Amino acid sequence: MKINDLRYSSTAVLTSVVVLGMAALSFYAYHNWQLSPATKSATMPSTLNNTATDPIRFMENRVKQDPEDFVALNKLAGYYLQRLRETGNVAYIDLTARAARASLTAVPAEVNSGGLAALAQTEFASHNFAAARDHALQLTTLDPGKSYPYQMLGDALLELGNYEQAIAAFKQMEQRNKIGGSVSVETRQARLALLQGNPDSAQQHFSNALAFARNLPLRPPETLAWCHWQLGETAFAIGNYEIAEQHYRNALMAFHGYFNALASLGRVRAARGDLPGAIQQYEEAVRRLPDPTFVAALGDLYKLAGNEKDAAAQYALVEEIGHLSVVNGTLYNRQLALFYADHNLKPEVAYTNAKQEYAVRRDIYGADALAWTALKAGKLTEAQVAIKQALRLGTQDAKLFYHAGMIARAAGDQAAAHDFLQRALTLNPQFDPLQAVVAKKALAE
Repeated sequence: MKINDLRYSSTAVLTSVVVLGMAALSFYAYHNWQLSPATKSATMPSTLNNTATDPIRFMENRVKQDPEDFVALNKLAGYYLQRLRETGNVAYIDLTARAARASLTAVPAEVNSGGLAALAQTEFASHNFAAARDHALQLTTLDPGKSYPYQMLGDALLELGNYEQAIAAFKQMEQRNKIGGSVSVETRQARLALLQGNPDSAQQHFSNALAFARNLPLRPPETLAWCHWQLGETAFAIGNYEIAEQHYRNALMAFHGYFNALASLGRVRAARGDLPGAIQQYEEAVRRLPDPTFVAALGDLYKLAGNEKDAAAQYALVEEIGHLSVVNGTLYNRQLALFYADHNLKPEVAYTNAKQEYAVRRDIYGADALAWTALKAGKLTEAQVAIKQALRLGTQDAKLFYHAGMIARAAGDQAAAHDFLQRALTLNPQFDPLQAVVAKKALAE
C-alpha cells in the first residue's frame, strides 16, 4: 500500500461534505480513549503543512517507509478519526477505513484488535451500524476484559434500535471500566436518559462528562466543546433557550469554530427571535461544513426573511449534497427524507428512503421518519403504526409530539391531535422555525 493511497488531497477535503449524522452521531462523535490513545494528541488543522508538528503527516511518513507497520497504521487511523470529529469532513472516513484495512492486511484481527476497532469505528461513522455491531462483537471475544468493545457494541445496537441489548452492553462496559466514571460512561448514560424521557438526568450525566473531560491530562478542546454542546442541546430540547445559548458559546470558547455549536447557536438565535443573528450563524456554519441539515435550516431562515431566491438555492443544495456520493447517500438518507417531508417535496421518494432505512435501522427516530414521510405520501395507517413505535420509549422530543399530532389530525382524532400538539409547543415552543408555525396553526384550528 502506498502512502498516496492514505494521504488526502486538498481538493478532496474542500469538496467533500459531511457531518456525523444528526441525532445519532451528534451523540457519539467523541473520543474513545482506550481505543485510540493516539487521538489524544491530535493537532488542529492549522498544523497541516508542518510535518514536524502534525502527527498525521508524521505517521503517514512512517507508513510510507514501512507499509506493514500496523502500529503506525492504527495510530494514523486514530488521528484521522480525531480530525473527523474536529472538522466533520467525509474524507477522513475513507482515510480511516483505508488505514484500518491496511493494518488488518498486515496483521490479522486475532492479534490486532486495534486495527479491528478502527475499522468498526469507521463503519459506525459511515452509518454501517450492522457491520460495526458485528466487529464489536468480535472484539468482545478478542478483548473480553476491556470496556471499549462493549462501548462500541452498545453504540451500534442503540443506532439499530436494539435498546435492551444496548443497555446490557453498556452495563458490561461500565463493569469493566476500571477508573470508575468517565466521559464515555457518562455520555452513554445521558443518551439513554434522553431516550427514556428524562432530560434532567441527561443534563446531570453530560455535566459529569464535562467534569471528567476537564480532568483529563490533555483536556482535549473538541471533547470539551462536544460536552458543552450536548448540554446546550439538552437545554434547547426543553425550551431553555438562554441556558442553551450559553452552553453553545462555551463550546465555541473551548474549540473555536466548532461547527455543531455554530449551527446550534443559529437555531437558538432564531428561537429567541433574532432572525438576522440566526442567519449569520448558519451562514458561518455552512461555510465551515455544508451539512444538509445546516443548509436546509439556512434556507428556512431565508424563507422567513422573505428571501425566496436564496432559500430556493439552499434547498437545491441540500439535494445536491445528499446525492454527491454513495457515502453521502448513506449518511444523509434520513435527513434528506425528512427534508422532503418537511417541505412537501417528493413524498414518494421520501417515504421509500425512510422505509428502506427502517428495514435495517429500527430506532425510534427511524420510526419517526417513516411515520412523517408516510403521512406526506398519503399512507395514514402506516404512519399511525410507525409513530407509536417512535413514541414507545417515552422520549420527550417536541418534533416527535408534533408529528404524532399531525398524524392524529389527519386521522380525524382531534382530541389526540390537540394533546400532542400542545405537548410539543409546551415542551419547546420554537422547536423549528417553520414547523413550529405549522404546529401553532394546527393547534389553533
